[in-house]
Amino acid sequence: MTKGGGEEQRKKIPLVPENLLKKRKAYQALKATQAKQALWGKKEQRKGKDLEFKRLEWFLHDAWQQQRDRVRRRLEVKPHGLEVPDDHSLAFGVHIQRINGVSLMVQRTIARLCLKIFSGVFVKVTPQTIKTLRIVEPDVTWGFPNLKSVQGLILKHGQAKVKNKIIPLTDSTVLEEHLGKSGVVRLEDLVHEIAFPVKNFQVMSGLLCPFHLSVAHHASKNRVGFLKEVGSPGYRGEHIHQLIQQLN
Repeated sequence: MTKGGGEEQRKKIPLVPENLLKKRKAYQALKATQAKQALWGKKEQRKGKDLEFKRLEWFLHDAWQQQRDRVRRRLEVKPHGLEVPDDHSLAFGVHIQRINGVSLMVQRTIARLCLKIFSGVFVKVTPQTIKTLRIVEPDVTWGFPNLKSVQGLILKHGQAKVKNKIIPLTDSTVLEEHLGKSGVVRLEDLVHEIAFPVKNFQVMSGLLCPFHLSVAHHASKNRVGFLKEVGSPGYRGEHIHQLIQQLN
């Protein structure tokens, strides 16, 4: 075989059946028509988008709730005698009600605590944290957990945030790597450091993610029924461990 004949054979283009070419052409035309219709649909949707109107009662209710928060914060009398207790050094707050109509200060405080709906965090008891928890009482319930509650939460819902990655605390590798310098190499050590907070509490709690509690599926839809089951937001004292057992 000559050299020229080999090049012609290599350059030969395989033939495509005519029916397959027709199918390809019809498919391309269909996709172009669908893209054009989708584009026109978006334009029509922008033109005919309905305005959302809110009733006057909604604004009145919203203003009433914000005024209630301002008055409550101005009260000098501390409800339930909420000075810093001598026999409690740890508090646990649970966000059980959605933020609707509360003041901007309450929303910012909840965001600073990294609390989302149906989640909880541990807080070291100081005059400042007591004041912070009082601010968020319309949406958050809080109290003083016991050692059993702390252990159950960490063992069942404990997660660590490392380099923007959430890692379940299923073994002691993460603790030994990030908290080994503080003497925490096991989950039992972490439970003890959280339950009896000392100088390393900020480091321990900073590694932990907020605890996402186990809530029934109907809680997000039937808020009134859920609040009847778990109780109202606010201060609970030592009775917070009953709520932890219920949602753990």
